[in-house]
Amino acid sequence: MINKILNTEYDIAIIGAGISGLTAAAIAGKFGLKCCILEKEPKAGGYLAGFSKEGFHFDTAIHWLNQCNKNEMAGRIFSLIGSDSPKIKIMNKIHRFKGEAYDYLLTNDPDELKEKLITDFIHEKKGIEKFFKAAKKIGAGSLKYASLFRTDESMSGFEKVFFKLKLLKFVLPLVKYVFYSGEKGVPKGLNKFFKDKNLHKIYSSEKDLLSCLFPIAWAYNNGYQIPEKGGARVFIQWLTHVNKLLKNDLIFNAEVKSLELDNKTCESIVYQQKGKEYKIKSKYVISTNDVETLYTKMLPENTVSQKFKNKLNNAVLYSSAFTVSIALDCPAEELGFNQELINISQEGIKRDDHDSGDPSISDISVLAPSARDKSLTPEGKGLITLLIPAYIDYQNYWQTEKDENGNYIRGEKYKKLKTETAETLIQRVEKRLSVDIKNHTLFYDISTPITYLRYTGNKNGSMMGARPGKENMQAGIAHHQTSVKNLILAGHWSDLGGGVPISVKAAINSVLLVLKKENNKSFKLLANYMDGKIDIDQLNNSSLVKDYDNSWKN
Repeated sequence: MINKILNTEYDIAIIGAGISGLTAAAIAGKFGLKCCILEKEPKAGGYLAGFSKEGFHFDTAIHWLNQCNKNEMAGRIFSLIGSDSPKIKIMNKIHRFKGEAYDYLLTNDPDELKEKLITDFIHEKKGIEKFFKAAKKIGAGSLKYASLFRTDESMSGFEKVFFKLKLLKFVLPLVKYVFYSGEKGVPKGLNKFFKDKNLHKIYSSEKDLLSCLFPIAWAYNNGYQIPEKGGARVFIQWLTHVNKLLKNDLIFNAEVKSLELDNKTCESIVYQQKGKEYKIKSKYVISTNDVETLYTKMLPENTVSQKFKNKLNNAVLYSSAFTVSIALDCPAEELGFNQELINISQEGIKRDDHDSGDPSISDISVLAPSARDKSLTPEGKGLITLLIPAYIDYQNYWQTEKDENGNYIRGEKYKKLKTETAETLIQRVEKRLSVDIKNHTLFYDISTPITYLRYTGNKNGSMMGARPGKENMQAGIAHHQTSVKNLILAGHWSDLGGGVPISVKAAINSVLLVLKKENNKSFKLLANYMDGKIDIDQLNNSSLVKDYDNSWKN
């Protein structure tokens, strides 16, 4: 039996209350559209939800923010929603490369790293200078991207041509480096700058040349940011506040089971909550959840072609992760941890082995959230997070078994493997950094790909959906508009790439496509803002936009 809830009809129903779903609802709400957000978990946030335990507040995913300055893409999208968006601060210390024989720090003054490398490799001076000059040029080009994030699915033929010409300014500095990838390609690309193998070791885990250049490019732009206070979850708290004031409905513990169609149009959504099924009607649906689940389990069988489903099944995804969140009995700084991410890399292994998921050799990312933000811990205590790329099929699916519904059963073997893996990572970090973590540990919490799958529903527990790259581009994996007339994709499944910027970019484009069908004046207003033709004051002064009182406080 299917029940009804009080308000059963909406302009937009959004599946998923992560940052993309919440952003889409907030933007749609400002343009006067009534939204509901269906979230299968008991709280909003997705990967940014975090968790709290014994007075410690743990971030679950974010290493740092990008493009959140007011003049950058994500910052412009947040400004559209409200001037009370969470404050960010620029990271001074960004990335520490820690190998067996090297130790280098990238700061927001990349020339410091350049001079250090020149000192250590004076015979490669010209090449090092050329490398940093190339990165700086890429950084300058990437700033133009702040008004080049509108999807071409919303454009006319003429607009597409003009957009591609503008995009060339961003793309051209990259073209000469884009083809250097893989075990042989990266060294070949680095050789264009410097040939010393010891200098190459710093980038031994990178999969392509651009991955070596972009961190320096972003650093030149002050492009590494962190929330001023409260961790990544403050964006979720802010967006939740905005949506409530805009009178959008958030429905938790609501697992979408199916979308009912009539003439290739979604007529209603059926979701399950506490063992009961409910049905709501909505003029449009924006889905931020796993797209393969949407196409294979939520839609009628023949809605999407089997050929495209096969492409999705074979898409190249970001890995999942194995994460150890450690509560310390002392400030993290007392153990030598600071603001920067530390990358611990194993030498003498193949490039692909650096993110193989094997805890004995995979690169370890070490973060100290409490060194960035004292509000995350009780006074005098600290937090560190250890993270490696990980895959769901490791050790026979983490020593789990499946029940009749395909759910992973986490028994004693699973718990034992989790603990053994965590201890391996802690020992590696202690040895490489000459630091005593275990004797300062109050407790730690572990997340595996099974954990991330449970809480997000993302295929294989993937952290960020589909990767950029030739295979996914040729297969046409990224798309907003579906074969269902009023069903639009957002989140990491509608665009290639990961992180907060891609999530909110997808969100604003999904709303733009709704407005294009629903209200041409509102569509043009939002498109003009996205294209940089009008500023935020001109947008907010329009009668087409609802007032929001900017009342959120951290």
